[in-house]
Amino acid sequence: MADERYSPIDDDMQEIVKRYEDFRSGREAAGYFDIDELSDIIDYYLFKGQARKCASVLDLGNHLHPNSDELSIKRAKMLIVTGDYRNAMKILDSITDKDDYEAVLLRTDILARIGRLREAQALASKIFADEVEYIEDAELICQDIATVFLLQNEIKYALKWLKKGEEYNPKNIDILSDMALCYEQQDEYDKAIDIYNRIIEIDPYEGDAWFNLGQVYFLTEQYEKALESYDFAETIDDNDILVSLQRAHVLFQLNRFEEAIEAYQKYGKMTEDKWQVNLFIAECYERMERYDEAMMHYNAATVTYPDCYDAYIGIGVCLYETEHYAESIDYFDKAIDIQEDEPDAWNYLAEALMELEDYDDALLAYTKSLVLNPKQPEILLAVASIFMDKREYEKALELLLAVQEQDYTLENIDLFLAAAYFYTTQVNKGVKHLKIALDKNPNAAELFEEICPDYAWVARG
Repeated sequence: MADERYSPIDDDMQEIVKRYEDFRSGREAAGYFDIDELSDIIDYYLFKGQARKCASVLDLGNHLHPNSDELSIKRAKMLIVTGDYRNAMKILDSITDKDDYEAVLLRTDILARIGRLREAQALASKIFADEVEYIEDAELICQDIATVFLLQNEIKYALKWLKKGEEYNPKNIDILSDMALCYEQQDEYDKAIDIYNRIIEIDPYEGDAWFNLGQVYFLTEQYEKALESYDFAETIDDNDILVSLQRAHVLFQLNRFEEAIEAYQKYGKMTEDKWQVNLFIAECYERMERYDEAMMHYNAATVTYPDCYDAYIGIGVCLYETEHYAESIDYFDKAIDIQEDEPDAWNYLAEALMELEDYDDALLAYTKSLVLNPKQPEILLAVASIFMDKREYEKALELLLAVQEQDYTLENIDLFLAAAYFYTTQVNKGVKHLKIALDKNPNAAELFEEICPDYAWVARG
């Protein structure tokens, strides 16, 4: 996606592009464009992601202005966008002015794209040394060079140039915004927060900074601060669809479900994805245990989006929570028909089958889930419990050891291991794990008596 902050498009450029398109379509007879106009047209199409249209512009340019270095540079730029780096470099090597700023910057871009980063960095340093005559040039050049590295996700190199640009102008909001983005990508969230706050100090009405600050707070689960940031962003632009959505999400995370519903309804007026809005609202009602209203909105989501996996899961969960287990299975089955490779759906199905005491089918569903994702210690524990009930203690012990390997902190794992060891006549190991369980929880003896009644006397002793 193009970054609107660096958009080269203005009214004059749009007028030139319209005149060119009128000429191409035959609505305009005059077909003369000077080099600057042709360059603007090419930049317009490149910014819009329409590189193929540049070829005909360049053909016209070669006819009107043969041997133009500026148009050759634009052709190289087009080739870079389409991935033809070799021919782009050949063109750049052939131009008359080898030190042309845009040409050298494009060479740097090519080197960065093909992974020759040290050479790209060296060339970038030369650009800076050669081009900076005035202080106001420095920050713009640093910004151009940083963008080259940012586009390749080379954060270390980009940050170096952004910091250099900041030295020349600590109040350049574009540079600061890119710095904050770099810190986010490096998971240095405190630094990103500091930068966004600096931007807001420079311009309290910078809506993007408030929104991005909210995003960092949201990501780091500082939900109250995120809400405050979104509120400021919404005050600046009440019609920003992303702000509206994220504000609703953070209210949900704060368990302020009634307010979240209102916020989702506001978002719903801005988007055509009504099924998604219904899904969000349904989740709020589900969390409030207002299952009838939740199911109403989940069903509404399936009307406009019949293959909505999450909606069928949601309906199934609501039915499960209201003890309509047999009905819930129908919806879990629908969800599985849509996405059979989602382990959660198989887990929900298994839990409903367990409530109906259909242990064999529940075991099959749990097994399918574990095939899809073997690292589910809670599910392994549930399967081990089934084998314990079936008195297949060796198999249960094997699964419990796998649970312990995946998550030894799982609640009651030592109790279950103790029971399995006792039932497989490994008494010493059973006593060891029972002692660990009792040390962790003095009330564990009662649970042990439930899962291992034949050896309950050990816990009581």
